[in-house]
Amino acid sequence: QVQLVESGGGLVQAGGSLRLSCAASGRTTDRYPMGWFRQGPGKEREFVAAISWVSGITVYADSVKGRFTISRDIANNTIGLQMNSLKPEDSAVYYCATYGTYLRLTADDNVAYWGKGTLVTVSS
Repeated sequence: QVQLVESGGGLVQAGGSLRLSCAASGRTTDRYPMGWFRQGPGKEREFVAAISWVSGITVYADSVKGRFTISRDIANNTIGLQMNSLKPEDSAVYYCATYGTYLRLTADDNVAYWGKGTLVTVSS
């Protein structure tokens, strides 16, 4: 039912900015939160940010707090991730996610659907 398609990944220099987008289809009646995870080379998948669909309340991983901003566009069923002051350690495949719960959004086992990912590479 739910299809998630990420876009906006690419190569950027350290200190630069990039904006990711995720378009969701088949979610017209789903009000669960959405968010972003990432997986860098040789690393485990980690939580990045999430946003409550109804309230707009956001949560961020400590590693990106103050640099990344998650947003949502309810009318277009999309979420964004504005990434500023990028660091090489931010390099990863970024995955869009739709949750199946309203709780514990930092846990990837609470994700119901995943996008295929978009690659972000930050060079020194």
